[in-house]
Order: sequence, then C-alpha cells, then structure tokens
Amino acid sequence: MPRGRPALLAVVALLICGLLLLLPAARRHAPARGPANATVRAGVVLGDPAVAYREAAVPRFLAPSRPDVLLLHGQAFTSGTWQALGTLALLAAEGHRAVAVDLPGYGDSPPAGMLATQRDRAAFMQRVVQQLGLRRPVLVSPSMSGRFSLPFLLAHGEQLAGFVPIAPVGTREYTAVQYQQVQTPALILYGDRDAGLGKQALQSLQHLPRHRVVVLPDAGHACYMDKPEDFHRALLGFLGQLQ
Repeated sequence: MPRGRPALLAVVALLICGLLLLLPAARRHAPARGPANATVRAGVVLGDPAVAYREAAVPRFLAPSRPDVLLLHGQAFTSGTWQALGTLALLAAEGHRAVAVDLPGYGDSPPAGMLATQRDRAAFMQRVVQQLGLRRPVLVSPSMSGRFSLPFLLAHGEQLAGFVPIAPVGTREYTAVQYQQVQTPALILYGDRDAGLGKQALQSLQHLPRHRVVVLPDAGHACYMDKPEDFHRALLGFLGQLQ
C-alpha cells in the first residue's frame, strides 16, 4: 500500500463523520412540511359571550393567500374534535388559516343567555369573524351549529368565501326564496346512512344557487368522523376551486 494512502483514508473517514454529525442539525432547521408539524394554539375571543377557539398556524414557507376556514361543531363535539381529527393541521399545511371555535356553552366557552333569536346569532357570528380577523372565511357547519351558521349565511353571505353545511339543523326555518338570494358557493355534505337530517337538510339547501353535493359512502350523521379521509378530500377539493 502506498505510504500516503492511510493518511488519505483517515481524512475521508473524518469528512464522513463530520457529515453524519451535521445531518441531524440540518433536519432540525429544515422547514416542516406535513400536517403533524402544524402547531395548534388556543385562545379566547373576548366579549359577551366570550368564545374559546383553537387555531393552526400556517407554516412559514407557505404564503397565507388561500381562504381562511372557520369550523363550527355539532352538539356532541367541540373545537377539539377538529384538532383530534387532524383537520386543523391539514388545512394549515395546505396554506389555510384554520380556526375552530367552541360555541357558547360547549367546550371552554361559557353559556350565553342573549342569543335567543336568529338575528342575535347572526350578530354573534359576525363579531367572532371580525375579532378573529378572518378574511371572508369558508364556514364549515355540522349539525347543531346550523343554528348559528344559517342566520349568518342568509344575513351576511357576502362576508363568506364559501359555506360547507354538514347536515345542519334549522334549514326548514327559511324559505326557498331566501336561499335563492344567497350567492355564496356551497358544498353540501352528508353521509349516505344519515337518512334523517342529512336528506332533510338537502331539501332546503339545494335551493342555494351555487351549490354542489357530496354524499360520503358508508357514513352516518357525523360523516366527517366516520370517513375523515373522504371528508378531507372533499373539503380540500372545494377549497381549491375557490382559489
């Protein structure tokens, strides 16, 4: 073996060891690119009533130019449902500012005694949107939350970029003419095993002039819980059409 080869091999070995030591640091400083890396923080919208919320931050390497998303919840759920399901993190990873609120009397939000009428609930939703600084959000509204989303949609639909009703309650409280006046794009979602409220809500919501319908197979009333991947796919597809 030539005399200089052991020295050369030693130098190469040192270089390889140095590169191996640098790789973990490079990984630590590389931008996160997946839903699991999205940070979800909690906060409170002050006022009467106060409203607790969870928000997923958009990763820094993504431009926050995609529609904001405001998620409500059903009677058996809270804002934590959207965090546990991965919806908040997924939306943030796709470049959407995603906020889920606890409606009054649910989760960490105290009860409210001044939201008895449709006008009260529409004003409440407008305050939440304004204080959170949401820019024409897409409103996702399952089940019980229809009591809040529908009055807001019909009174202030121009403030929404889109509406995603998931078998909401209260749809029969409005006329076909009222729905026909709303120009907000809508994605009507429900599970094929939700033979009650899902199809009932569709009878009214189909009067929205700019709507399309997605029925999730083998899913019940909380179809997003039964088929989260199908739900996320449909939601992201709708959001993509709004951009």
